Amino acid sequence: MKVASIVVLALLCVAIPFSPARLVADEPATTSSVAVRNSNSLLTLTSPSNYQVVQRRSRDVGTLIVRGSAPAGSTIDVRYGDQKDWTQIVARTTDSQFEASFDVNAGGWYQLEVRASLDGQVVGEAVVENVGAGEVFVVTGQSNSANYGEVKQQTQTGRVSSFNGTGWQLAVDPQPGASGRGGSMMPILGDLLVQKFDVPIGFVACGIGATSVREWLPVGVSFPNPPTIESRVEKNADGSWVSKGEAYKAFIGRLQPLGPNGFRAVLWHQGESDANQKDASRTLAGYLYRQYLAQVIHDSQRGIGWNAPWFVAQVSYHVPGDEASPDIREAQASLWRDGIALEGPDTDALKGAFRERGGLGVHFSDAGLREHANKWAEKLAPWLESNLID
Repeated sequence: MKVASIVVLALLCVAIPFSPARLVADEPATTSSVAVRNSNSLLTLTSPSNYQVVQRRSRDVGTLIVRGSAPAGSTIDVRYGDQKDWTQIVARTTDSQFEASFDVNAGGWYQLEVRASLDGQVVGEAVVENVGAGEVFVVTGQSNSANYGEVKQQTQTGRVSSFNGTGWQLAVDPQPGASGRGGSMMPILGDLLVQKFDVPIGFVACGIGATSVREWLPVGVSFPNPPTIESRVEKNADGSWVSKGEAYKAFIGRLQPLGPNGFRAVLWHQGESDANQKDASRTLAGYLYRQYLAQVIHDSQRGIGWNAPWFVAQVSYHVPGDEASPDIREAQASLWRDGIALEGPDTDALKGAFRERGGLGVHFSDAGLREHANKWAEKLAPWLESNLID
């Protein structure tokens, strides 16, 4: 099978009006991935998905992969946005399966049309209503990286989406792939970055509530004392403990479909379940926190085959009166200083009205989710701007 790669220039954005109210009433987040124009079509698409965001490789360019099936010997053409003319991406399929990539201008949403022709006759057409090239972020850690906020959120720009493991959907809480059924900061952060960079933003949510860093270690890694929740660890005969590797395996499984350089960075927000536990024997020493998180970072980079950047937040807050662990905070900061991770926001500073139940809880209120997103945007935007290649 011959895979063609072409650069499509002078792409114009298709303006698609968006209403958050309409999204909830008429357009559920689980919108079907591909709208097929002809029910008798001999063309089937498996990629891209509706609302898919591909990571741009430079300020102005990203690459879309078109994958599917058509009769052997077919020619595959595409057009998108305001294009009138078709562009060939596969000269002739050698069997029923095809895959081809082509460059698009950063931006979106764009409508993508694909057609298959055989012996000069169109035998199938398919449409993906919304695709884009922008920025993709992986968000992981424990509950405040997941869906435990007091108020559910949704994208207001209509240009923020989430990967559910097999396809994409608009970013409406709860975010697919993370635990919890409440709100998250991701739709808000996405909207802030859309407004800053004018490209669609995608999220891959992987957070698991109440997890210790020990539970995120690869299978077989041992440690001296258990976390508060033991379901993802087990005790050795010598009294030490070992990770079952379940969270790590699921995490790698979420990232691998994105491919090399398929996202911009991992955003890690975790630490509460290692700091100041009620049973002190389950509290993790700061030097071990640093050691274990560094291992998760390095092993996961090897696991996905490229050195994905990581941002690590300062996180150890529980409730009023138990508002920080200097030991864990220092461990997190040491990863920045030593170049293992980049500096994330200090969310221990978000107290009072920024926390649920009138400031009494550990999770974020509506105002807290918004401030959490603002804090991440303050860290990400300057770094992203400095790393965009012209």
